[in-house]
Amino acid sequence: MVNTRKDYVIGIVGATGAVGQELVRLLHERNFPMSALRLFASARSAGKVVERFGKKWTIEEAKPGAFAGVDLAFFAAGGSVTRALAADAVKSSCVVIDKSSALRMEPNIPLVIPEINPEKLRNHGGIIANPNCSTAVMLMGLWPLHQAFGLKRIIVSTYQSVSGTGAEAVKELADQIQQHVSGQPVTHKVYPYQIAFNCIPHIDSFGENGYTGEETKMAEESRKIMGLPNLKVSATTVRVPVVRAHSVSVSAEFERPVDLAKARAAIAAFPGAELVDDVANKKYPTPLDFAEKVKCGVGRLRIDTAWDNGLSFWVSGDNLWKGAALNAVQNAELMIREGILKSEPAAV
Repeated sequence: MVNTRKDYVIGIVGATGAVGQELVRLLHERNFPMSALRLFASARSAGKVVERFGKKWTIEEAKPGAFAGVDLAFFAAGGSVTRALAADAVKSSCVVIDKSSALRMEPNIPLVIPEINPEKLRNHGGIIANPNCSTAVMLMGLWPLHQAFGLKRIIVSTYQSVSGTGAEAVKELADQIQQHVSGQPVTHKVYPYQIAFNCIPHIDSFGENGYTGEETKMAEESRKIMGLPNLKVSATTVRVPVVRAHSVSVSAEFERPVDLAKARAAIAAFPGAELVDDVANKKYPTPLDFAEKVKCGVGRLRIDTAWDNGLSFWVSGDNLWKGAALNAVQNAELMIREGILKSEPAAV
């Protein structure tokens, strides 16, 4: 994919987690230009050996001073790790692409989806933020429509898979299904309610305004990524009993009248989306169909009957890929192609 010398030393912080494992996979499957890969995790995982793709790596402890000699590090270990170690990595001339929400809304940190705002990578200052998983999936359908008709406001509901919470949540869903079919009491620990055969309208903590952190992230990040500071957003985020891939229902109002044929053409031409919109033949995106896919599926396009210049649609996309690991790798690939991987460190 990337036509350059394979001489970059790459690090993954949080390498034992779900996103970290997907990063290892994608770097190899996409033939990322690297001469060495170093895997970092917490002190309790340090020393463990990971074997994949016919190679072995010994996990190193993620700590200050560990990033000397690393050209690029993908951080996939949570906001506290980012706040503790990102600036230290940059001081070692290591570029950081961070999955957490810790720095996304910092004015001097670019928040980038390469299909939408790649120009922001040119001023990365050493750290690039990756968007929230549900935001990234939604924007694969929303951005080309904004370009066609001019976005004013959106009301969205998400249907987010348990893998967005982590491996323990995936196991809890599987255990609850087994408990149910076996006639045993269904227990829960990861979520406040049983997730099997259920939906939980609660992701992240609730704020004073009644919106959760996840809902607030979708609003704030969408404005920053699309360059629409006054965009009106109302989001409801819901956890559903799906293992992998998030879905988002979007009702959007635009500045200009919406033409369905033009809307479908805009989606079909956008590199981050696959148009799946043939309801006569029951063709529309589902999470199962778009797990482990590079593109996000967009379908159920229809004129919204509640708004003037309105359009409603549905998006499904892999939260571990476009919502996390893949987007990070795509940003890195673009920086290497453009020769902008290194720059002066930014203040964090």
